Amino acid sequence: MRWAVLYARSRALPASFAGLAVSMAVIWILARDHWTEVPVSLALLVAIAVTAIGLSGQDADLDRTAAIRWAPRRVLHLLLIGGLGAGAALLPRLWETGRVPVEIIVRNAGGLLGLAGIAAVLFGGAFGWTLPLLGFAVAFLVWATTSSTESAQLVITWLFQPAGVAEATWTAVVLAAAGLGIYAVFGNRR
Repeated sequence: MRWAVLYARSRALPASFAGLAVSMAVIWILARDHWTEVPVSLALLVAIAVTAIGLSGQDADLDRTAAIRWAPRRVLHLLLIGGLGAGAALLPRLWETGRVPVEIIVRNAGGLLGLAGIAAVLFGGAFGWTLPLLGFAVAFLVWATTSSTESAQLVITWLFQPAGVAEATWTAVVLAAAGLGIYAVFGNRR
């Protein structure tokens, strides 16, 4: 159990959780009457971005020389981030009447989580928020400016597609699997 406390402290998890609570409260208050797919995706983005800053420790060389298996811990850390993000987006379902389907929340959380894992490997754990933010921005701009249903556009705008769109679901699954796999094997960039 001591390793879990040390791991949490080295990854700034207490500060991440505090930032998650504050940011989710602000989003819930601002989107209180309009809890649709866009605010839900924004809430997931913020939740994953705030908590993804801890995907690396204080010293990458120390992490790499530790005599423990990192892959399970990395996967568990990413899944914890995804679970917290999905939970933060699901919580308003308790008091909202117009409910966003759980499938959309899980799909978007998985895809954004995969992007965070890929960003941690490419840019470092402190920058795990970059690819989820870029993916959200690109998807939102394309979604807001076009109404085409071509496969390429459905893949690009996967975050804002309704439930049951195969292209959106497969995009999220591929991103989630790639991010979890790459981050588990390689860890964060030095």
